Amino acid sequence: MLGAFKIRNKPARMWLSFSGDDWLTVITMKSALLLLWLYVFHCEGAVIVESNEYSVVNDRPIIGVLSQEQSFYLHGKFPEENYTSYIASSYVKDIEASGARVVPILIGKDRSYYKELMKKINGVLIPGGATFFNQSNGYADAGQHIYELAIEMNDAGDYFPIFGTCLGFELLVILASGRGKKENRITCHSFGNLPLDFTSDFRSSKMFREVPEDVADILANQDVTINAHQFCIVDENLKAYNLTDDWRVTSHSNDEYGVQFIATIEHTRYPFYGVQFHPEKNAFEWKRSKNYAHSLDSIKANRYFMNFFVKECRKSSHTFVNQAEENRYVIYNYEPKFTGVLGSAFHQCYFFEPRGIVTK
Repeated sequence: MLGAFKIRNKPARMWLSFSGDDWLTVITMKSALLLLWLYVFHCEGAVIVESNEYSVVNDRPIIGVLSQEQSFYLHGKFPEENYTSYIASSYVKDIEASGARVVPILIGKDRSYYKELMKKINGVLIPGGATFFNQSNGYADAGQHIYELAIEMNDAGDYFPIFGTCLGFELLVILASGRGKKENRITCHSFGNLPLDFTSDFRSSKMFREVPEDVADILANQDVTINAHQFCIVDENLKAYNLTDDWRVTSHSNDEYGVQFIATIEHTRYPFYGVQFHPEKNAFEWKRSKNYAHSLDSIKANRYFMNFFVKECRKSSHTFVNQAEENRYVIYNYEPKFTGVLGSAFHQCYFFEPRGIVTK
């Protein structure tokens, strides 16, 4: 470096009398300086790019919740209405408790419906449930539209998060796998409260890098995550479809037969997240026979997940054209029904698009 400064301080006339070796020295040193500058600049910039952080730009987030086909049980309770789809109100309450509002996303629509709606909302929650992925124009088809459109948005620099719970988490992985005839998941049996077995590097993940120490301790050491699933995703499912580079596992749990399944996951490039358990049930589902975890610690720990997702949605600047348009879409246009008293596992449900009695 000192030699370079000495050369640059020579009288101007000396530049004309440089030998070939002198010129080579100058070029080499200037190139080294340029490379050093580029290295420092790149490293400083890389920190910003690697963190993939977007600023919070929205204090009025609105999140879409995907509805799903009417369950056989609930259909039997409302045969005259013959509703097309429903949403368990616990998902709505969970989102509202984290400071956001909800717009229901209906099934059975064409791609343009989902595309236009996603331009107005700030993220999508794909909830759990008991429907099938092979039903046409239903939950899975709508989820595929949403998943593919969200990829397009994020690739264009338009931040758009997705959160999948239980069946919604499984759907995300199956869509990433190509949604073939053979579903990329396995059967398992998990109907209880479980702890999370975190991976060694979970604190460097997007989902858990800001998790408070006490919340992580509760999740790791207490039976507080509510599981209710007969299918699950295991590490081999990701490996079989070459998904390990795109999806990062951050914790596991074990089912009643010792099968280790993925409990939390996130996409490495997009703001897509999934949990196999039900964070919304701790505070908002109350069927006694289910024995859901309702302790203060369980509610505190599971509150973290929707708080995290709503914060992600605050990074989206999407908005409705005006208040009147917003009012037409929000879920307040519908009244939840007390389905718990009818024997449902859901305390309350929203129902959509009644079709009336089907005549044979």
